[in-house]
Amino acid sequence: MADENPIAGFFGEHFKELRQRVIVSFVAVMIFTGVAYLFAEQISFFLMKPIFAAEPSLSGLVYTNLTEAFVSYLKISVLAGLGAGFPVFCYELWMFVGPGLKRHEKRLALTVTFWATILFGAGVLFAYFIALPRILSFFMSFSGEQLSAMPRLDAYLTFVARTSLAFGLAFEIPFLMMAAGRTGILDRGYFIEKRWLSYLGILVLSFLLTAGDFLGAFLLALPLFVLYESGIILLFIFSGKKKVKEAPESKDLAG
Repeated sequence: MADENPIAGFFGEHFKELRQRVIVSFVAVMIFTGVAYLFAEQISFFLMKPIFAAEPSLSGLVYTNLTEAFVSYLKISVLAGLGAGFPVFCYELWMFVGPGLKRHEKRLALTVTFWATILFGAGVLFAYFIALPRILSFFMSFSGEQLSAMPRLDAYLTFVARTSLAFGLAFEIPFLMMAAGRTGILDRGYFIEKRWLSYLGILVLSFLLTAGDFLGAFLLALPLFVLYESGIILLFIFSGKKKVKEAPESKDLAG
């Protein structure tokens, strides 16, 4: 009987390990989701704080469909489960790919994961504490004697989640600029030369991410302008260090 193909066996073992790690990550998300559902009301109330701060006279939100509250709590629980299970997913992913990476590749992977997570978290916090209260205050200002605001639970929670995700993703701009600069795809001069075109792109991106909300787009665009300039400064610092280190080597080669 012929021996088993070693290549097939190699990929088979890796596929089995990958499947196990995916299952562990999925189970972790399910457990965290179940726990979050037990506190879904408290989590939802925490997410409602910005609108109550924007409109103190608002006594509560409403739901117009019998299943709306249940589905809304379930959505919030799943999002909380994904957030809480993200470290488990990162750990399982790292245990899968880590042994095959070289030392400098491991260091780079950890650095990328760390800063991408920090920037995303900063964007979400900026949305919750700074952007959302001002956006909601603007929208609730249309309420008056003949026009009463009665926000629906599902629509409001969807709006909060969408806005937080938009800000979290948008705050990755300096990270992407650094990645492009360090890999040699684009240099610092390109970002300086295309600054005003990039500003226009940021405005369009902000408008799209906030689904046409002009105030939200403005509040998102302002920090993105700052982050864009921060990316240029970081590229200047790191590219400068790189040139200093490479200068002696170039001199020795020339000699």
